[in-house]
Amino acid sequence: MTKIAFHLNCLVHGGAERVVANLANRFAREGDEIIVATEWTDENEYELDPAVRRVHVGLRPEDEKKSRLSKIVLRRRYLREFLLKEKPDVLVAFAIKANYRALSACPGTGVPVVISVRIDPQAFYTGPVNRIATACLFGRAAGCVFQTEDARKFFAPLLQDNSVIIYNPITPKYIEAPSVKQEEREKFIVNVGRLVDFKNQAMLVRAFAGVLEKYPDYTLRIYGPDSGDGTKQILEKEIRDHHLEEKVFLMGDCNTLEKEIAKAAVFAFSSDYEGMPNALLEAMALGLPVISTDCRPGAPRMMIRDGENGLLIPVGDEKAMTAAILRLLDDPKEAQRMGDEARKIREIANVDTVCRQWKEYLEDVIRNGKRA
Repeated sequence: MTKIAFHLNCLVHGGAERVVANLANRFAREGDEIIVATEWTDENEYELDPAVRRVHVGLRPEDEKKSRLSKIVLRRRYLREFLLKEKPDVLVAFAIKANYRALSACPGTGVPVVISVRIDPQAFYTGPVNRIATACLFGRAAGCVFQTEDARKFFAPLLQDNSVIIYNPITPKYIEAPSVKQEEREKFIVNVGRLVDFKNQAMLVRAFAGVLEKYPDYTLRIYGPDSGDGTKQILEKEIRDHHLEEKVFLMGDCNTLEKEIAKAAVFAFSSDYEGMPNALLEAMALGLPVISTDCRPGAPRMMIRDGENGLLIPVGDEKAMTAAILRLLDDPKEAQRMGDEARKIREIANVDTVCRQWKEYLEDVIRNGKRA
């Protein structure tokens, strides 16, 4: 039995959190001892299998009034205490702050640490503080899981040499969903993603206004929770300014997307940057005709062969998005063909395949990885 610990902030609905939940649940069902060590709990979290043990390693109530520096030190201390007590065979950290905490807490514990870069490093690993942190800490990593080759190339060769590229696993319900025929598709365009600035759904709203000039009977549905960064208000203003109150709908979060979006005419993804977008993977697994920006650090380009199983457009290009949507609406048979090809993503990004890749990599790290 292998003892694997995952460390991240919480399990609230998000891309990295979904991957951790999928991996933890699968490994636990296969008989491994799995611990998910989080900083806090939140509403609308992903569910863990009863066999997975969840441990709090974040701040305690008596810490809340302490200084920011004290909190940073305490977070590291609590994680280190967890490692010394539990002695997992490997600790896997997800996302930037968890990566830093894990690497600063691990020296002397004998626990190899695998970090995972889940977002565009050009957006999150730049600036003097991050450059110092990565230079001082990333050399301690026993390994790193990247999602794209462009993300891997951003970092120093030492980290690249100990790394692997692995797709996100597609949640099984999207793979198991029945195929939708061309004649079953309905007159709506869909986007899925948190309402947050880098998803750039505002560009999609403006592009959709152009689509309505030719196809006035279509609607746009945007699914995803409000991030609280003001993007929802920006989108509401775009909708009002273009008089789209009866055409564009902010649908909120949804736990049955595999049913809600399956019959969409087009899935349109508008992000300026991403890690490996689960929403795009899931749309392709459903067999939707997909359009995506060719955003950093290259995940859509890995997934989409332009014109074969979807369409790629330049980042932020409103006119290109309008044209791409019109291309698919103008030729439903071609759109359906692309959707059928997109569905083949299930062969390389299913849970079985991805979890096996993770397990093989972690077992190699346990055998051969450095211990800080």
